[in-house]
Amino acid sequence: MSNNTGNTIVAILVGAAIGAGIGILFAPDKGSKTREKIKDGFDDAKHNLQDKFHDVSEKLVGKAKDLIGKDDIDGNYQNIVSSLSHKTEDVISFLENKLAELKLKNAKFQK
Repeated sequence: MSNNTGNTIVAILVGAAIGAGIGILFAPDKGSKTREKIKDGFDDAKHNLQDKFHDVSEKLVGKAKDLIGKDDIDGNYQNIVSSLSHKTEDVISFLENKLAELKLKNAKFQK
């Protein structure tokens, strides 16, 4: 998987999460229901991202085994997993920050 493809997937997930959060904020529901929907959407996005990370890492290991010998795979796998793990954490942190911003905006609308 190329770095460009990985960045595209991350961008799509982040855009979808932000769009869903904004859409929920403007829905005609009580604030508590809106916050619950945002939290559920965030949790779903987080779990989906973790699942995709796991799937991608398994696919990378499979392809790496085909391309290189077993001895080289362990080191390369650890480097790849570490890199993807950092990207996943960055996306999760970004989503958490956006969720906090959306909660603040929602609180202003509730006043």
